Amino acid sequence: MTTSQAQILREYGPFPDVEQVGGVTYDGKKVWFAVGDRINALDPDNGEVVGAIALAAHAGTAYDGRHLFQISEDVIHKIDPASGAVLSTIPAPGKGGDSGLTWAEGSLWVGEHRSRKIHQIDPQDGRILRTIESNRMVTGVTWVDGEFWHGTWEGDESDIRRIDPETGAVLETLVMPEGTAVSGLESDGGERFFCGGGRSGKVRVVRRPERA
Repeated sequence: MTTSQAQILREYGPFPDVEQVGGVTYDGKKVWFAVGDRINALDPDNGEVVGAIALAAHAGTAYDGRHLFQISEDVIHKIDPASGAVLSTIPAPGKGGDSGLTWAEGSLWVGEHRSRKIHQIDPQDGRILRTIESNRMVTGVTWVDGEFWHGTWEGDESDIRRIDPETGAVLETLVMPEGTAVSGLESDGGERFFCGGGRSGKVRVVRRPERA
């Protein structure tokens, strides 16, 4: 396992009327982040909030290339990002204890915070397909280039870690500065992770380590 200090490239916010940032996702142009009573859309180039969807948004947020998915208490809503309409709803595996959310390989991947688990679920009915155990509380989750990463946040300590998706073994850890939380996580498909900043009301960009 390799361990290094996380390199924060940029911070957005704190944003007005945002007490806590939850889930974060990226649609190729905008960063969407959950703030309790809505999902904000952020332009990552200028740092401005350019839209919002009014919806209970307490935890993870994901994007499948066409639709947003949002954890709202004990359910996951599938949303049309253009209209904000909820298209369908499935149960969340943690029954309200869910955290991170991402889309990959035709499935949703859901963190279960205090149980220290990550579930792969069927996006049609919420059925659990498999479960990965973690040794820390799970916040955001994301896939990039076949690598599986998740955020952790316990007390004043937080990190972003790459794990073996079969065994859950930690392969690489990016340690965040003390007091800098990761409450949501999504890759841009390249060198950036977008991270929810918890009670700071911020969204941060963390550099993904280069690959040979």
